[in-house]
Amino acid sequence: VGSQVSESAGRSAGQGSLGPNAMSRNLRTALIFGSFISLIGAAFYPIYFRPLMRLEDYRREQAINRAGIVQEDVQPPGLKVWSDPFGRK
Repeated sequence: VGSQVSESAGRSAGQGSLGPNAMSRNLRTALIFGSFISLIGAAFYPIYFRPLMRLEDYRREQAINRAGIVQEDVQPPGLKVWSDPFGRK
């Protein structure tokens, strides 16, 4: 009887081991959080990281796609034609 009292007192003070439900709940929370982060990473890969790693491919593709376009013709009237402030080419 004495060991049962001290065991329950230790748990209420936060010193005991976690029960199986708490471990399962923590694991489920970690899996949900990890899945969410993985989903965000999978969504951002083709949008942001892939073009950064393959700059030449994307520059070539953009040059082909924009070959017949004159920027002044598609620019709304009264607006200055955009130029890169950092001078990158």
